[in-house]
Amino acid sequence: MDPVLERYYALEEKVREYNPQLDTKRLFAAFTFADNAHNQQKRKDGAPFVTHPLAVAEIVAEMGLDIDSLIAALLHDCIEDTGTTHEEISKLFGPVVADLVEGVTKLTRVQYTSKEEEQMENLRKMLMAMAKDIRVILIKIADRLHNMRTLEYQSEQKQRLKALETMEIYAPIAHRLGMQKIKWELEDRSLQFLDPVGYEEITAELAKRSSAHEEFLEHIRTMIQKRMDESGVRSQVFSRVKHIYSIYRKMYNQNKTLDEVYDLYAFRVIVDDIPDCYNALGCIHDLFKPVLGRFKDYIGTPKPNMYQSLHTTVIGREGIPFEVQIRTWEMHQIAEYGIAAHWKYKQGMENAHLGTEKNFEWVRKLLESQQDTDAEEYVRTLKVDLFADEVFVFTPRGDVINLPAGATPIDFAYSIHSAIGNTMTAAKVNGRIVPFTAELQNGDIVEIITSKAAHGPSRDWIKIAKSNEARNKIKQWLKKERREENILQGRSSFEAELRRAGISMPTILAEDVLPLVLKKVAFNSLEEMYAAIGYGGLTSQKAVNRIRDELIRINKLRPERQQQNPAAVPGAPRKAVRSESGIIVEGLGNCLVKFSHCCTPVPGDPVIGFITRGYGVSVHRLDCPNAAPDRRKPEEKGRWVNVSWVMSDRAAYQTSLELEARNRDGLIVDVATAMNAQKIRVNSLAARGRSDGSAVVNLSFDVDNLEQLKLVISRLHQISGVLRVKRAGEE
Repeated sequence: MDPVLERYYALEEKVREYNPQLDTKRLFAAFTFADNAHNQQKRKDGAPFVTHPLAVAEIVAEMGLDIDSLIAALLHDCIEDTGTTHEEISKLFGPVVADLVEGVTKLTRVQYTSKEEEQMENLRKMLMAMAKDIRVILIKIADRLHNMRTLEYQSEQKQRLKALETMEIYAPIAHRLGMQKIKWELEDRSLQFLDPVGYEEITAELAKRSSAHEEFLEHIRTMIQKRMDESGVRSQVFSRVKHIYSIYRKMYNQNKTLDEVYDLYAFRVIVDDIPDCYNALGCIHDLFKPVLGRFKDYIGTPKPNMYQSLHTTVIGREGIPFEVQIRTWEMHQIAEYGIAAHWKYKQGMENAHLGTEKNFEWVRKLLESQQDTDAEEYVRTLKVDLFADEVFVFTPRGDVINLPAGATPIDFAYSIHSAIGNTMTAAKVNGRIVPFTAELQNGDIVEIITSKAAHGPSRDWIKIAKSNEARNKIKQWLKKERREENILQGRSSFEAELRRAGISMPTILAEDVLPLVLKKVAFNSLEEMYAAIGYGGLTSQKAVNRIRDELIRINKLRPERQQQNPAAVPGAPRKAVRSESGIIVEGLGNCLVKFSHCCTPVPGDPVIGFITRGYGVSVHRLDCPNAAPDRRKPEEKGRWVNVSWVMSDRAAYQTSLELEARNRDGLIVDVATAMNAQKIRVNSLAARGRSDGSAVVNLSFDVDNLEQLKLVISRLHQISGVLRVKRAGEE
């Protein structure tokens, strides 16, 4: 039998296990349609393309989804990669399947002004599809999971980009949907390409100790199972070593060795009902010594993604701490597959209700929060709202409200209702008045005091609020109620930032410049831009940075225009001096030039040249220690020559930076994201931890000029925990 066909029949058997009434005729028709549509296409590994949608359908089957989801998984690439249309799929397999396929289909590439805008638009459309039918994201996650399993066949650059996107977007969404099993695999596979050295170190060390791990796990598992049986608690006990990314975070965030990683082992006790969960907990605490402060009851207070379990960390006689999770079989299904398992239990529900349940309210909130938000700000704050750790607090009536970790009473008020936030005058936590800057803790009872006479939110609240939802509701109020004030404040802030950047207002207002500048900042007039800066939709620094980029581009074009039409510019030189390297030596443009690695100069740096023996002129920055006047040897005085930058066809110049920061989880990911956001090509990135808890990151990359390099340095300084960014050659 054909291997592909054999794999399809295996899929049918897998689905029949949970859906005996499977419509095999309809499923086979979808498989045949996909096979024919992708007939001539191959995967990067040389396999027929249809093996990919088959693999995605297998993952969807593991989730236990319905026939429409399976068919959509088989057809998910048809609209994008073949000539198939939405109408054709709708006619053959129904409108529900056609809408699912369209929702999952990768977005058509549109020309966005920045990577953030593209990412925001992708996320927005994904969230809209999720709000309409949650199965869209389940199929999308299955698609990404299989792509990550076959990522070794892609180029190194694509591997890093896909892995970074998976770590930043797909793994956290899987977490928010409660799909722990898939989340772990996505994180581990992403880490494999984002930090292959760290990944290899951990896997090699775990492999070396595997026999010792297995012996310990089996010993403890047997002890727990025996005690459960003796106590009459029907249960099944499982054991595992925690997944690689979880270990990686602990090791590199806390600068620990594998031996020092706390609770490396995890045990799971699965029982029949909730009373048995608490009986099992009593047995565990009787058998092992519990660690104080390490018990969590997610059965009494479930997580927003429906996760329920009892968690306790205990220490055995060997002195090794380990975690025990206790849950029922239904809780276990939901913990493994999250929303997917939840959907499976409610297959009788109409699809229209799937995205409107309270469990999916966060999807709509995220959609609302992107209104009037700068793309870069949205993508950054989305990670806080959707992906960060959470804190659970209570209303005075006992309702549980979940907020991002570090949330304040402002976040709490706006999570209840915009009107509550806009009329808030004070806040009480556990019966005591607290400042609006107070950080809420798990279990706090929060009460908001309002007044009809309140003047509305302050601009300072935008900085205090942690959630994107609260910030955007504040901005919307300011935008609507304070336009004139916004324009005045925005203009003042913008002009002050212009002065800091050394740009004059008349330069921007020039007739040939203003339309290009406005297009760059995406506003129709300066007044609109001032208003946006005033209410917080855009920062003055970001506006000036974009304008500076545009002015650099315009100035680059001007010499070319002058060459094409010298008469157009009074006093313009008839011919511009050019050099292949971008450097002329003592007025000569044809010398052999190399840029020294000790200081990596770029266009815009003050420079000086040194005539080497046999290797032409070595160009140094004037502030390079090796070019300092007091270090120049008297006998080499004649070998130091004047050099200067001129126009060049050279695309980019390699330079390097050293970044010092507090060692923390996600530092490398944040650095890579910052570089990617500015469309900088990174040649190498290496990091090492120090014993004092800090880390050093060395970057080598290409830039066009000093202005671009300054933008990169400025962006890196904005990363949390960064202490210093220095160029090569700086003391």
